[in-house]
Amino acid sequence: KGSHQIKSLSPRYAGMLPDANVEKVQSWEIGPPPDLPSLLLSNRIIYIGMSLVPTVTELVIAQLLYLNYQSDQPITLYINSAGTNAPQGKPYSFDTEAFAIADTMQFIRAPIRTICIGQAFGTAAMLLSLGQKGSRFALPNASVMLNQPKSRVNGQASEIAIKAKEITMNRKTTNELMAMACGKDLSVVERDSQRAKYLSPEEAVEYGIIDRVLYPEELRREAPKFLDFL
Repeated sequence: KGSHQIKSLSPRYAGMLPDANVEKVQSWEIGPPPDLPSLLLSNRIIYIGMSLVPTVTELVIAQLLYLNYQSDQPITLYINSAGTNAPQGKPYSFDTEAFAIADTMQFIRAPIRTICIGQAFGTAAMLLSLGQKGSRFALPNASVMLNQPKSRVNGQASEIAIKAKEITMNRKTTNELMAMACGKDLSVVERDSQRAKYLSPEEAVEYGIIDRVLYPEELRREAPKFLDFL
């Protein structure tokens, strides 16, 4: 009396308990998830998702050099950037940041596919145009914009003159690279970049900045063809 008796389980529930004689299956050891940049890099993808400030330039160049050293297989460069100059207001950084990426893109042996998602403004549009011919794309709602370098200078007249000369040189370099990539006369690019010139993806194709707009319905239809790099 007073002792607790364990009632036997009915046959209905007996099968729900694990058999003591059955060997337990060892679960896989799960480590921490990979960080997103490393995961993209392992698939030869580089993503520029902000303005071309020095830290971004340093990372992008390092990734390009690493992937080029690793293999000569194509690299996919996604661009969603306002470049080095804000559409309105002060510049984000020096245009030479964009030139450093542009030179590296042309220096390495691995071909580079460029895809604009969101925006490619100013020097970012220049980088978009420097992708491998036939492999420069934009998504349907992306926006491309041409403009000229901006800078705010304070100081003596001599300092302002020096800075003005640098801005003129940077503008010339940007326009020359864009004209070369788009197959346009330099004077045309110089004229179009006098003021902010916004282009739809279709207009960017006509201008020669990109080769094709990637529409979702086409991607679904041609998924196997694009699966290797999208």
